[in-house]
Parts: sequence; C-alpha cells; structure tokens
Amino acid sequence: MTGSHALVTGGAGFIGSHLTRALLAEGRRVTVIDNLTVGRRGAVPDDARFVHGDIRDEAALRDALEGVDGVFHLAAQVTIRGSFDRFVEDLDTNVMGTARLLKALDPSRVRWFTLASSMAVYADADSPAPIDESHPTRPLSPYGVGKLAAEQVSAQILASRGIPFTAVRFFNTYGPGQTFTPYVGVLTIFITKLLRGEPITVFGDGEQQRDFIHVSDIVAGTMATPGKTPGCYNLGTGRGTSLNQLAELVLEALAPGQRPQHAPAHTGELRFSVANIDAARRALGFVPARSLDRDLQEVIAHIRAREGLAE
Repeated sequence: MTGSHALVTGGAGFIGSHLTRALLAEGRRVTVIDNLTVGRRGAVPDDARFVHGDIRDEAALRDALEGVDGVFHLAAQVTIRGSFDRFVEDLDTNVMGTARLLKALDPSRVRWFTLASSMAVYADADSPAPIDESHPTRPLSPYGVGKLAAEQVSAQILASRGIPFTAVRFFNTYGPGQTFTPYVGVLTIFITKLLRGEPITVFGDGEQQRDFIHVSDIVAGTMATPGKTPGCYNLGTGRGTSLNQLAELVLEALAPGQRPQHAPAHTGELRFSVANIDAARRALGFVPARSLDRDLQEVIAHIRAREGLAE
C-alpha cells in the first residue's frame, strides 16, 4: 500500500474495525474517527489513534486528518429500509458528511482516497445474473441515492485536486462482529433471532438473490485500492444465494424442522443483486477466499458468544 498513515472513517464499526486491524497488522499507522452511534469504542484496537467525533464536525475532521496521507471513507448511515424513515439524517451523513470530509483534505499531503460505496447504487436487475459496473445506477432507496451522490461528488472534487479516487461497491457483507439491528445484515439477523428462540421472517417470496461476501474479503479488496487504477469496483463473490436458501441453511444449523415466517416485501430493496467482479479481479487482484457455507459456524459461534449463550 502506498502511504504510511491511513484515516479510517467509521473505524469503530463492523467493516471499519476489521479494516483497521488488518492495516495495523501490515505495520501501517491508523487513525480512526467514529461518532460511536453504531460502532463500539472497544472494537478499535489500542494501536490505532482514535478520534471520537462526527464527519460533519470540522474540528473533529481537522484532528483526525493530522498527518494522514490516505483515506478509507467508511463512515455512513447504513440501512436501506431505515433510510425511508430517516432520509434527512441519512443524506446529511452520507452526502454532506462526505462533502465536509472532502473539503477538509489537504491535497498536498493526501495521496489517495477510497470510498466504501454499495450495491444499493444500482437499478434492479431482471435476473440473478451477475451485474458489472456498467449496470444502470438508478437507486431504489434514499440510502442508494446518497451513496451514488457520495461517489459522484468525491470523483469530481478529488479530480479537481489531483487525488486518485476509488469507490468500492460492497455487496452483502457478513462475518464476526456485525452489530444486530432490524435493518442490516440478514445473516446476523437470522442467527441472532434463532439463538434467542425467536422466529425468522423472510420478506417477499424469498426468491430474491444476494451476493454474500465475508468481511475479510471486503477488507482485502478495500486495502488493495491505493496505488492501483482508480475507478469503481464491485466487491462480492459472483455467487447468488436466495433468501429462502439462506433461511434453510441457518435453520438446518440451529433449528431443524422449523420454517421461516413470510411477510410482504419491503419498498426499496433490490430483487437481484449479484456482483460481477471481473474488473476488481483485473485491477486489484481481488479473489474472494471465503464462502458462506464454510463460514456459517464461525459466525454462529461469534454471535453465540456475544449473546452469552453456551453451545
């Protein structure tokens, strides 16, 4: 990786904390800024410098950017369904927060900028065939609109300042350490509910497909961006899994014989969202190493420990 001191915005969150640990393991200096709305202070390694602040706070940004020569921008309000109810706050964080961060950068020092974007920027697909980065960007949710706007404003401002910019579009990320919420991380939701003795719910007919990618693969793809060809890249596996298949997999592991409940589909959610990762493979050397079926027990064990449940 080019540069020696990275800022990770949102570094106390699920993906951000994994990224921070991986950077430190490579001997990089890391500063984390996080407002701890969702992230946990305990998730930030002691070796990282921590700034407790919001990316919309100019003073906190000046502090966090001190000595930094590259930025991984992960801080965001991350929810598709919830963004309909909280669209003002979401857009303020995801668009204006990004704009304030861009304004605060020192172009004489910052050598690269990587934005964590989302598969939510895409239009719905007609089939579960993997989509590449040329697929139409017509978001179905305010969250997707905000992520697309963050990509576009970042590309324009950073180009004017001569700072290489890359957007990595995360598909459905899972793994240890994901916070349980009603909105984000369907695998974590299913496992947590079953461990608590609660039923799980599949929205719609369950045949919608997602591309589930382990957080360690997301981190590897994100870390590969500095010094490589700038652009927008999908980070997924290229393999689709229906929500019915996911429910069956988790139920077989935790509650054999049970069936999921069904409820009406939610507004704003894509029916098919599977990544074509050819561009990331060519430009970043990105090759996912993990798979959902092999990783399931790892995720169950971490959630069981978080819930304080014996095996």
